[in-house]
Amino acid sequence: METVFVTGVAGNLGGRLLANLANRRIIAVDMRPPISGVESFTHFEEMDLGEERSCVRMVSILRQYQVSAVVHLAFVIDPLQNGILDVDRMWRINVAGTARVMEAIAEVNRMGGDVRKFIFPSSVSAYGPETPEFVTEDFPLAAHTLPYAVHKKEADEVVQKRAHSLGVCSTFILRPHIFVGSSMQNYLVGALRGTPTGQGRLGKRMRQKQTRLPLMLPYGRQYLQKKFQFVHVDDIARLIAEIVDKKTEKSRLEIMNVAGRDQPLTLAQCAEIAKAKIIRLPGKWLCKLVLKLMWRLGISGIPPDAFPYMIGSFTVNTSRLQAFLGNSYRQVIRYTVAEALADSFVEAPMQTEPLAKGLVGTSP
Repeated sequence: METVFVTGVAGNLGGRLLANLANRRIIAVDMRPPISGVESFTHFEEMDLGEERSCVRMVSILRQYQVSAVVHLAFVIDPLQNGILDVDRMWRINVAGTARVMEAIAEVNRMGGDVRKFIFPSSVSAYGPETPEFVTEDFPLAAHTLPYAVHKKEADEVVQKRAHSLGVCSTFILRPHIFVGSSMQNYLVGALRGTPTGQGRLGKRMRQKQTRLPLMLPYGRQYLQKKFQFVHVDDIARLIAEIVDKKTEKSRLEIMNVAGRDQPLTLAQCAEIAKAKIIRLPGKWLCKLVLKLMWRLGISGIPPDAFPYMIGSFTVNTSRLQAFLGNSYRQVIRYTVAEALADSFVEAPMQTEPLAKGLVGTSP
């Protein structure tokens, strides 16, 4: 039976991935145990990839369990939810941690191991908050401002540069669009839901009262016409499982954009699906000022640095993904962009407390 090593398994995506790897032995690590599913692991170990010693421990685990595929999900996405507010520490986990995972694979394969697949979910945010329509995988990575996006860009570049060092191992970089689904909570979905996700007393009180915040946009028709794609978190889980199962004849580097099927949605259409109330303000500066105030008061969990990504427009071309999946495309990517977003608002009552902590599972 094939053995798969999964980092960041306690996150939203990690839990969904497990259901798609039922016929595999699972070796998993995270900074904390997942809320459920531990019984499905062959081995689980608490590990902080921000620490240098984690590399040595990973080498030992990969060799001991004869791991053949590594899925690297561990990534600090929402500092508030994870309690990791130090950007330098985020970088050590996100970027240096990614390099440590790759070094462990390279070391194991140099010692006669047989890790043949490394799968790393990057993010559409690595391209930056404003791009031409339907960029291909060759488009320059230009993330800025938001630490999560900058770290995704830097980790993506690390993976590209080090892929050749993994020996027999094929490397797959996925650049998924914004994760959605009824279980998802990220910056844009949170803004559309109007959830007061801040951890201050005001935020907690507003959640208890089921208060719904409006979606703030600057004046100007162009902002309502900004286009977004989304991808359902379950489709991403199916895609990763499909890559694990797919036979590869030789080592290679494969980079693929990922989004739901069919056409993007305008921000106006997104607001209509979410039944979100929109408030228009005189300019971007005032929107960001209000967002900063709500952040400081503990009302909103959306950092001001995320604002450019919430009013930007970044759509991707998924032709390479479709060619890779071939006849399996509609079986793996089952949701259209509109269906995936709509599922985020089906029986999704406002949280009275912040969502459970996890290292991965959202993508701004």
